[in-house]
This record gives sequence, C-alpha cells and structure tokens, in this order.
Amino acid sequence: MKPLIFLFLMVSASVAWGTTKIHLVTLGKSSSVQWMVGPEENRPSDLKIRALSVDGKLKEYTTGPQHEVTERLFVVRRMFRLNDSLPQDGAPRWKWQRGGWLLVDRVSGKVSPLNLPDFDNYHSSASWYRDYAAYCGLSDDSKKAYAIVAQIGRRKPLLKKALGDAADEDMPDRECPQPTWQRQPARVSFEDEGQKTTYSIRGHAADILSSEEDEEDAGSR
Repeated sequence: MKPLIFLFLMVSASVAWGTTKIHLVTLGKSSSVQWMVGPEENRPSDLKIRALSVDGKLKEYTTGPQHEVTERLFVVRRMFRLNDSLPQDGAPRWKWQRGGWLLVDRVSGKVSPLNLPDFDNYHSSASWYRDYAAYCGLSDDSKKAYAIVAQIGRRKPLLKKALGDAADEDMPDRECPQPTWQRQPARVSFEDEGQKTTYSIRGHAADILSSEEDEEDAGSR
C-alpha cells in the first residue's frame, strides 16, 4: 500500500511540475525614435526605446529604465505608436507617443497597465521607491497641479496635495522637478517654484513633515 501511495504522490508531483510553465521576460536592445513635442508637436525629441517580449513574443515597447519592485515584479514606462492620419489621407501616419507605466510579472508573464491617479502621460514624470510612485499630476482639465504619491494595488493615492495652477509651457515633464526619495523612514520631497515640501510615508498614509523634523531626520543619518 505504501509503495502505491508513494507512486501516486510522485506522479501527481510530476504532473504539477509539467503544467507549471516558466516564462521568459526580456527587454531588447535600445534604439532611438523621435517623439514630437511642443504645443504644435513639431519639436523632435530623441528617446531610447526597447521591446518588451514574453516567451519571444513582442508585448509592448518601453522607454527609460525599469524599476524593480520585488524579485518577480518590475515597472517600466510604455511607448506606443499612434495613427495620426486624417480621413482623407491615403495611408496611416504613425507617430511615437509616451504612455503610462506597465507592471510586469516575471513568473506569470503577465504585462498590465498601472492606473496611477491623475498621472498625465505627457506632463508627469514618476519617481519610484519600493511600490510607491511620486509625481506631479494634473486635474482632468489640466489646469491644476498636484503632488501625488500612489501605491501599486491601491486605487486612491496616499498623498494628493494641491500645488496651484499648472504650468503654461506645453512641454513634457514641465510641472515640477522629479520628486526625491529618502529611506529610514520613507519620505519624499516635492519642489514647487523653489519651495521644497517633504512628506513622510507610513504604510498606507502620508504626513507632511515640518522643516524642523526634516532637518532632524537629515542630521540623524
């Protein structure tokens, strides 16, 4: 009886092992493309892109470095081509556009878009730490700017503070300098018109730090 039980367990284990597929997720070599920016989209900006493939099949194009979240998850910025042709044009006119962020699972091979609250694909630039993204977001009408900290897996931002009116210049990443992170404890600083504000991140919440607290934390490191 015992040999039969052992054989059954061995067969079950081999079947389970056989049905577990190992996926190969790769980012290809970088190549340069032109991204047209400015109010009239007539200013060329060179961007490096890489192909994101799963098991040898192209899934997306990406730009910029990836951020490792865990040993199996990473995030990376998406690039895609948009058809800019008019109805009377005879053929498609493809233009490169910068997209949002993708969450990539190395184990399952799943590639899914991240929904970052008030993130603007053209004007926002995210700074990552652990599973947190800090960036300057825009209101739906693009008239108001916000300091935002979002966490992967949560719909509502941990932090959303008004920064005032959005900048007039219609150029990429123009809302504010990229936020800067510090660890132990986790905190992030936003700079708006030369004024820096630091927020402490605790679990699923964010609190503003006074200048004295910020200086004490800096002095203790």
